[in-house]
Amino acid sequence: MSTPGRRQQRVGSLLHEALSRLLIQEIQNFSKSLVTVTRVEVTAELRTARVFLSVYGPDDPQSIIASLEKRTGFFRKSLASLVKLKYNPMLFFSLDPTPEYEQRIDELLESAKKRGRETA
Repeated sequence: MSTPGRRQQRVGSLLHEALSRLLIQEIQNFSKSLVTVTRVEVTAELRTARVFLSVYGPDDPQSIIASLEKRTGFFRKSLASLVKLKYNPMLFFSLDPTPEYEQRIDELLESAKKRGRETA
């Protein structure tokens, strides 16, 4: 997988900032959870953006993702007025897997430490 170009990174950063603000305004209307945009990956042609989210709180993360996907049109329209781009990218929301990976790595490191203490 190739690394994103500078333009992709800049557009992703602009979308990240604008979507973060939009989500703060919109999520609090229907959710008690904290939803954060962790990163935005934009394709090379800048027409598709995958928005990675973290959900902290009592609500089911999948239901929040589903409700955001139902409102994709609203988010695209709002982004078009906030971020001036030639093409308004299609948005795809998904949960960020990074926290689970980090937790798994921590568990593996801790078990390795315990095994090292037992053998020493």
